[in-house]
Amino acid sequence: MQYFDTHAHIGLIVDDPIEQLIIIQEARQSQVTRLVSICNSLHDFVSVYENLKSAVNVYHAVGVSPSEVQNPGKNWIEAIEKNVQLPRVVAVGEIGLDYYRKFGDKNSQIELFITQLDLATRLDLPVIIHNREAGHDVLEILRDRLPPKGGILHCYSENAEYAEKALRLNLYFSFAGNLTYRNARNLHETLSILPPDRILVESESPFMVPADFRGKRNMPKYLPLTGRFMADMLGMEEEALAAQLWENSNRFFGLSAE
Repeated sequence: MQYFDTHAHIGLIVDDPIEQLIIIQEARQSQVTRLVSICNSLHDFVSVYENLKSAVNVYHAVGVSPSEVQNPGKNWIEAIEKNVQLPRVVAVGEIGLDYYRKFGDKNSQIELFITQLDLATRLDLPVIIHNREAGHDVLEILRDRLPPKGGILHCYSENAEYAEKALRLNLYFSFAGNLTYRNARNLHETLSILPPDRILVESESPFMVPADFRGKRNMPKYLPLTGRFMADMLGMEEEALAAQLWENSNRFFGLSAE
């Protein structure tokens, strides 16, 4: 049995390159044998990518998150185009909208989001989508601009009705440790109505730690706790669900499941 962590902020857990590799090793020991490293800024991407260059089970996404809308970096479009050529870069992300923290203004966030969606289309890559209190705008934009390779609604936070609308698009739904919280009824209901081949799992480390470790910094090695919770909710054996999640993740990122 093995898990694929589709979203981990390794650079936000620790800065030290050796400790980052230790985090990857600990994840493997907990049956998390592949993961996608996520960075909010291009500067952080360069640093983390270099630190994890020897970790062949780590894949990468590159993009500018809404938190960086006021300072995406010099020649940032060209930088993304260059970095996607690196080995094991599999997606543009995370990108999207965040109206909770009000980074910049809405129009600037929307412009940044659309520019990167169009860039992903041109680069023939999927996207990893951040949505916080911006669900309506995210879905409206994706209806017109979602790249052919599709996207992940990462750390899914909307309800089942929203998911039914999103299912009409080439979107996958990724659940993090907050799925294990007793008050996350909207997530529990959503999981129950989704087709099994559209579900993913992520750690979203160092955030969204599973309920058993509330109060601690999240790590990829805790991801199987979310997987077991998902299996129980769906009435599946954990091994069967893990196999489904593994297949879904590799299909989305265009990787061999072997």
